[in-house]
Amino acid sequence: MFRASAATLLEIAADPKHLGADIGFLSVLHTWGQNLLHHPHVHCVIPAGGLSADHQQWIHPRHPTFFLPVKVLSRVFRGKFVDGLKRAFHKRQLVFPGSLQPLSQEKAFRSFLRPLFRHDWVVYVKRPFGGPQHVLQYLARYTHRVAISNHRLLDLRDGMVTFRWKDYAHGNKKRKMTLTAEEFLRRFLLHTLPRRFVRIRCFGFLANRARAALLPLCQQLLEASPRQRPQIAAASDSGNPLLWRCPQCGGPMLVIERLTAQQIPREFLARRAFLDTS
Repeated sequence: MFRASAATLLEIAADPKHLGADIGFLSVLHTWGQNLLHHPHVHCVIPAGGLSADHQQWIHPRHPTFFLPVKVLSRVFRGKFVDGLKRAFHKRQLVFPGSLQPLSQEKAFRSFLRPLFRHDWVVYVKRPFGGPQHVLQYLARYTHRVAISNHRLLDLRDGMVTFRWKDYAHGNKKRKMTLTAEEFLRRFLLHTLPRRFVRIRCFGFLANRARAALLPLCQQLLEASPRQRPQIAAASDSGNPLLWRCPQCGGPMLVIERLTAQQIPREFLARRAFLDTS
């Protein structure tokens, strides 16, 4: 997952049709959901832009609210991830326990992979809700946490463990779950990573071997070529001065996205879930 997602981002960002830049980013592995079941996914935090091929200038995204095309990311990631599974299979790096044992046969494994290309894969891309600083603070709070914190544990009695969890699939409702101690430990240990496994990794100009030289260069080029924000009409020209002014700081407000009526409920729930988890 690390390799496929990183290679996808680097390849598409370098394509002149999309950005034409060498980017840098950090990736964080997160393996659990609120109910402690296995839900592996990678968060990638990416600066908005990158270095030109000759490292002589900073390339800004062509649109202020758009970075890389989501559909292209989805299809390229799908191809790279499935190709990685094939290579791991031929190197005998995959394990097929229990009911998955039939997949150890090459014909069955190929039949399992074939339908994957008939579906669109989901790559979720979004501007940070509270700005870049909020995202970094949010990630910093949970990058070194275990799958469940003590305050969510409610009871241990007669070999049963009760804990609190949020059901994101049903309106972010708070619920209680009771499991046997054995099942609770099984779920908890799903998220114990192998020894020396690195769950926070950096790529591109933020990679360990490159950032000492390239990060100061990025900062220098950004200072020389700051991003020009789009001009905003004066409040007096809008006909409604309160419409385009922030009620907190009084600064001008920008429209960064327009939602359809169907998207609004989904966006509301997603943002509320994000804020609750932080």
